[in-house]
Amino acid sequence: MVDIHTHFLPERMMRRVWAHFDEAGPLIGRPWPIEYRWDQDRRLAHLRQMGVRRFTALTYAHRPGMAADLTDFALDLSATEPDCVPSATFFPEDGVLDHVRSALDRGARVFKIHAQVGGFDLREHALDEVWGLLADAAAPVVVHVGSGPVPRAGFTGPDKLEGVLRRHPDLTAVVAHLGAPEYAMFLTLAERYPRVHLDTTMAFTDFFEQGAPFPVDLLPRLAAMPDRVVLGSDFPNIPYPYAYAHQLEALERLREREPRLDDDWLRAVCWFNGQRLIGD
Repeated sequence: MVDIHTHFLPERMMRRVWAHFDEAGPLIGRPWPIEYRWDQDRRLAHLRQMGVRRFTALTYAHRPGMAADLTDFALDLSATEPDCVPSATFFPEDGVLDHVRSALDRGARVFKIHAQVGGFDLREHALDEVWGLLADAAAPVVVHVGSGPVPRAGFTGPDKLEGVLRRHPDLTAVVAHLGAPEYAMFLTLAERYPRVHLDTTMAFTDFFEQGAPFPVDLLPRLAAMPDRVVLGSDFPNIPYPYAYAHQLEALERLREREPRLDDDWLRAVCWFNGQRLIGD
């Protein structure tokens, strides 16, 4: 498997993130017990044991002044762990264009931003040249801009990404969590813009189906774009055990409702699409 949505952070920051999930605060909205509270080496080993051949080290900043250090951490990790895709992040602040250009020059292949946690609008003027640079570089950007788990007025929603795509239609955007809960509108963006992808992170799992079920009537549209859906897991920040076993089980049982979501579709989602996106 290739997993485009896994998280690695400096140890102290990772523990703060887990504490935030424990509190089930206003950006979480429900109990979210983290299952994989392991040290980094054990988490790396688990990914490999589960058959994940390539994975990311997604980080995201929630205030100015963080992105550079987070990008350094992620790129350093990929230098010592060759199966980790060189990853980076950015934030709308002074110097963001130079930061992203530097990350690309240092080999970054995938970027991550989180509009809900970061509290910013993707359409901010400070990011316009960044989107243009990333579109020209064909670098995928995993974007959490859907309104789940809790909407954040002014920062989340498909209109934010659509505003960016109108100016930069060649941007390789990977919509996290299939855009939950605005599944239909993000599917429409993927249908309209040929480089928009959707990642499966937590989608269709029992935990997500309780709070943001994927509408059955949208499954034919999902089946119609087998080259634009990629595997994601959110490992290790997931509230259920055996991340891939359950995530894959959730994807496999879709065929009961839509026969075109078959083995060929699963192979594309779990391997070929991710492999193509990261250029490996």
